[in-house]
Amino acid sequence: MAINKVLVCDDSNTELTNIKSIVEGAGYTVVTASSGVEALNQAKTEKPDIILLDIIMPDMDGFEACRKLNQDPDTKNIPIIFVTSKNQKADRVWGQMQGAQDLIAKPYNADQILDKLKEF
Repeated sequence: MAINKVLVCDDSNTELTNIKSIVEGAGYTVVTASSGVEALNQAKTEKPDIILLDIIMPDMDGFEACRKLNQDPDTKNIPIIFVTSKNQKADRVWGQMQGAQDLIAKPYNADQILDKLKEF
């Protein structure tokens, strides 16, 4: 599956801007969200090819958003990669149990993000 459109979700405007810049700079179309609820809505309307999702967010964390995305027939086939400061083995395992394909730990570099996108 070729990746064209990427949904980036992070409640930190700095992180959102940074990841968006990296991904757009590589030629991808980027859609953003700043909360789990907004990510659910954007995923349904924008139909991204992949989602880069933070875990620690107010209202709905990334784990819950991931579960809901995977339970929705419209979004269940969209791969999800967590981009988060939570980098313990338990976080990786729990993330996979929620339906995420992988986890990129913060701080990350541009190559880590772009290499992961190329895997899909």
